[in-house]
Amino acid sequence: MGYTPSASRLERERDRTLSKRRSTSIAIISTIVFGLVVGFVLSRSSGIKAVGQSFFSPHYFAISIRPVLGGIWLNFRVMIITEILVLIFGTLIALARTSRSPVLYPLRLIATAYTDLFRGAPLLLILYLVGFGIPGLNFSWIPSSAIVLGTAALTLTYTAYVGEVLRAGIEAVSPTQTMAARALGLTQWQTARFVVFPQAFRKVIPPLLNDLVSLQKDSGLISVLGAIDAIRSAEIVKAQYYNFTPYIVAGVAFILLTIPLTRFTDWITKRQDLARVQRGQW
Repeated sequence: MGYTPSASRLERERDRTLSKRRSTSIAIISTIVFGLVVGFVLSRSSGIKAVGQSFFSPHYFAISIRPVLGGIWLNFRVMIITEILVLIFGTLIALARTSRSPVLYPLRLIATAYTDLFRGAPLLLILYLVGFGIPGLNFSWIPSSAIVLGTAALTLTYTAYVGEVLRAGIEAVSPTQTMAARALGLTQWQTARFVVFPQAFRKVIPPLLNDLVSLQKDSGLISVLGAIDAIRSAEIVKAQYYNFTPYIVAGVAFILLTIPLTRFTDWITKRQDLARVQRGQW
């Protein structure tokens, strides 16, 4: 004889279905009402037509797409290279800050000072100092490319943030894990590689990905050094036609660039929360 759900279970499932439908209906209605209110407020503005022509012109939107997409490709390359460098140097900073050997105290002090400096200084200031200060040293072996210097400034700043995130993950691993690994005969490097690092990275994936999302957006700041990225391309088109629509195109391009990683971050966070619930930690 096949399984037959009980009447109480059928009633719970029916209530759950009705609750979902009710929530969906309320969400749709509230969204429509909000849109109508915003539309009404905007329609009362005497400058709405001028703003629409200046920022949302279909004609200039079409003109701006090609140069802005060419610039966003540069932002994408800078972002990928910077993320790789930040993960490498951020890991080194985290290791230096979590070291307990007295011999490594100078290294730990330098890592702490580095983190305090570059987390406290505005990114725009770092871009100016690196982009205009380093070429002024007139060293022949230092490249003067705005792209290279902008990538270096982004790496310097975000290494400090990522290093702190990774340090928090390393310190969140229970010391008993390290002691157990050493008791089993693992060396200090093997303990870090096979015991500490895997757990630490799992713990900090959501905040780490959030930092990388911020890096994607901030890659547009290299335009202040003269790099022809999406922002600079939009500025060039704006100067040609005296219309601000290219900036909207650049904004849309950056949003489309960050959405995949943002959604992936949300998915990872929900997955980890569900895993905690299933393990009974919440």
